[in-house]
Amino acid sequence: MGGASDAEQIVLRLSSLDFAWDIERALEFALFRTFAVPSISSLLHKTGTFRNETRKRYDDTEILISEVVENGFESDRAHQAISRINAMHSAYRISNGDMLYVLSTFVFEPIRWIERFGYRALTSEEKQALYAFYRQLGERMGIHDIPENVGEFEAFNRAYERAHFKFSESNVAVAKPTMDLMLGFYIPRFMWPMGRPVLRAMMDPPLLKAMGFKPAPRLVVGLVMFGLRARRWGLSWLPKRKRPHFISRVSRPTYPVGYRIDELGTFPGCPVHRQSSNG
Repeated sequence: MGGASDAEQIVLRLSSLDFAWDIERALEFALFRTFAVPSISSLLHKTGTFRNETRKRYDDTEILISEVVENGFESDRAHQAISRINAMHSAYRISNGDMLYVLSTFVFEPIRWIERFGYRALTSEEKQALYAFYRQLGERMGIHDIPENVGEFEAFNRAYERAHFKFSESNVAVAKPTMDLMLGFYIPRFMWPMGRPVLRAMMDPPLLKAMGFKPAPRLVVGLVMFGLRARRWGLSWLPKRKRPHFISRVSRPTYPVGYRIDELGTFPGCPVHRQSSNG
């Protein structure tokens, strides 16, 4: 990442070395959290991708963001990824408020996850870097009225959730297959019913209410919190990761022989192409 800004370098380090697993999990929940806004979930439901191609829709989002994080804003691959994101979004009617809220989750869900479960706290410089990075991404996506600092952006995030988290059938329609996808990363299908309370244990009451989900049993919540905090304690004593984990290089069943950036994303009436290479 020659010539990358301090913010880009910090976000790359956090995402690929210091908190690679934590930030990947936090961004899964960031995506999931957006489903509690009916104007977002209804659009996603109408496209049909969360019903018919849940894994592809998840992978495409993760890959496009990772191409920017891992290669830097001025790289050709980041330019291609952002152009693809913008082309995809322009094919649908999406409010600036919804776009801004989604952007805010990419800043604050990692911060909140690491505050709860990370092996160390983020520094103020690291939090500022996350804000600066995603602010720049938002500007390149044409999102306007981005708050001027971290505190104002977090206040927007909280206020938007209070105003827009509401139950809708479309919330459930996109959330349930996504929950099953997330469980499928870790456990076989027959164990999914046992795994769903584990995911609910990490959801706060407003999110549960907007999804129409029952809170997880207290015992499950206690065990999940104990396990994640035990992991935090253990990691604080273990040697730190030295080999970076790059999400864009992860092998995926969705793209068994690799991908091209210009085939990622969801477009009206576009077929899915999978025979390509990212090498």
